[in-house]
Amino acid sequence: MDFKNIIVKSWKNTLSFIGPLLLITFAQLLVIILSLGILAPVTTAGYIQSLLRAEREGRQPEVGDLFSQMRLFLPLFGFFLLVTIVAATGFLLLVVPGFIVIGLVAFVAFYMLPLMTDQGYGLFDALKKSWEIATAAPVTDHIIIVIIYVAIMSLGSSLPFAFLITQPLATFILVGAYQKRVTDDSAT
Repeated sequence: MDFKNIIVKSWKNTLSFIGPLLLITFAQLLVIILSLGILAPVTTAGYIQSLLRAEREGRQPEVGDLFSQMRLFLPLFGFFLLVTIVAATGFLLLVVPGFIVIGLVAFVAFYMLPLMTDQGYGLFDALKKSWEIATAAPVTDHIIIVIIYVAIMSLGSSLPFAFLITQPLATFILVGAYQKRVTDDSAT
């Protein structure tokens, strides 16, 4: 996988849609805060689909896109609630098991939301397909993309308002890797 190309293209997409991206990213933060996190999974699905369309079609992201995947509310809410409970239990036990759970979910479910929004997969089918894509050779490509994504998102979380740039950049990287891995997967 050409990591440099994915990162450069993601940065160019972020800059070319900067106004709408700032608006949709800030709006998503407000929705998550006002809903006490309940709408986080489904608005993230809408956010990812919006940026996928921006990359493919050149279509500007819109705030309404955040709510375009409401049909996925129950399965995503249930999945993220379960992951939260298991991870919290892991953190309460010895901290390390919590990090292991988070790492496994990041590895296995990385492509789950794009598969659900882009290809209409159900939750379990998306998890299964995400696992297949993640473990397709070379697995190191997937591991590197996950590390890049997590590093950029962590940087955005540590600096005030940096998330307004790092979240769209990281999401474009996710979308670019998803398209590359799905294309490579269908070619084999």
